[in-house]
Amino acid sequence: MKPSLQVRLSQHLALTPQLQQSIRLLQLSTLELHQEVEQMLEQNPFLETDDDGGTPYDAPVERSAAERTNERENAAEGSDTGDAGGDALPEVQADDFGKTERDDWENGTERDDFDGIRETPSSGSGVDADGDDMEAHDRRSEAGTLADHLRGQIAGMRLSDDDRAALDVLIESLDGDGYLADSLQEITAGLAGMMGLTDPEAVEALADRLQCALRWLQSLEPTGVGARSLGECLVLQLRETPACFERQVAVRICEQHLDLLARRDMKKLMSATGADEDTLREAQALIVACEPKPGRPFAAAEANIVVPDVIVQKSGRGFKVLLNPDVMPKLRINDLYAQAIRGNRNAGGGGLSGRLQEARWFMKNIQQRFDTILRVSKAIVERQKNFFTHGAIAMKPLVLREIADELGLHESTISRVTTAKYMATPQGTFELKYFFGSSLNTEAGGNASSTAVRALIQQLVSAEDPAKPLSDSQLSQMLEEQGIQVARRTVAKYREALKIAPASLRKAL
Repeated sequence: MKPSLQVRLSQHLALTPQLQQSIRLLQLSTLELHQEVEQMLEQNPFLETDDDGGTPYDAPVERSAAERTNERENAAEGSDTGDAGGDALPEVQADDFGKTERDDWENGTERDDFDGIRETPSSGSGVDADGDDMEAHDRRSEAGTLADHLRGQIAGMRLSDDDRAALDVLIESLDGDGYLADSLQEITAGLAGMMGLTDPEAVEALADRLQCALRWLQSLEPTGVGARSLGECLVLQLRETPACFERQVAVRICEQHLDLLARRDMKKLMSATGADEDTLREAQALIVACEPKPGRPFAAAEANIVVPDVIVQKSGRGFKVLLNPDVMPKLRINDLYAQAIRGNRNAGGGGLSGRLQEARWFMKNIQQRFDTILRVSKAIVERQKNFFTHGAIAMKPLVLREIADELGLHESTISRVTTAKYMATPQGTFELKYFFGSSLNTEAGGNASSTAVRALIQQLVSAEDPAKPLSDSQLSQMLEEQGIQVARRTVAKYREALKIAPASLRKAL
């Protein structure tokens, strides 16, 4: 074989660095985007924050600093006279965000829907005009952590230095729920190793001191802190209630038969405790009134709040879709550095010109990211108008391809836009993926959204008789009576996604 030269024509797609950056920024969450912006601000000297306000992308390098100053003064005068400008976003008030996820976390539950999307129920405990939410935030800030709360109580106790040190060790061993994360044996062994104790009598004395410190810890508020199991936590709280026979039964159930209570096994509970059915119901009421996680009030609830990227507001008979200005980075190009580069362009800007172009690309890609999010959000709102008025039960079937075809984008782009991006609506705050769902057949020949079916299952379970909860087969039959064909296994899958227990566990004693 002889070597030879051949010429071929072919087409291929090359991802430029600018396009790669655009794709990467599109799939970032709000927190990740802010981290990316901070990193870029540190690395690129041509990029700076626009602390004086203006639009988030107010970065025309062709204008002089004096021109920008005059424009800002004019804008300030316009704001004083009530002229907000045609393209400026309105100031977003707290009420515009609708309901938040505060209710779910205060109740100790986090409802995930079938697609792994966290949903906020549309309850009436959103941010009100009286500032109750801010007062609750202030109370949490003043309360501090659970460890600080406990140390504040032991500050006035008359304890020896050794007892105080042992109690402090146990406080440090508590987990976020207020339980003792390690056993006393493990804590004793760890302390003995750190202190170099090898004498068995010294180790035993250390164990006794820790045992005494545990009793001190379990006497503090909140009641139940320092427990080593759920049963012990409930017993500590039950002992604070008035003494009665029902309390004795409740304590016995928590100590020995908590598994029977979880299975709602009435017959075995009656046989094990010797109590009648009415007494067991009253004992169950005492147990249910206890707090299974005593450290929950001191958890950092602020970390679980989702900041929406898009805000949907009622506007006449329709809805208005706006970007949340609080999540949009306010960036601009440093005029001084840019003018210096333009003045020395003939002398050879070299790498500095590349950094200036990099800053421009970055700002353009961020703007394109938010423009794409807004376009997709508007298309979703247009398709799901009934949801914003009537709730999840009015959700229509929707797949990514429909939005992609409508906007002329690729399906993967829609997937990136709807992941980890949230929308604040009159019904609550939801991830954009929440508005997409598969379709189920109906007897009328139409389609029903899987999200609407899950909402209907939630309503049916909420209205059921606690003494005779609905089974998955019964739920499937009731849905079929309403014209929705759903198999029993699908009902079970949706029920588990809604974190609804099986009928056997929902049955009241």
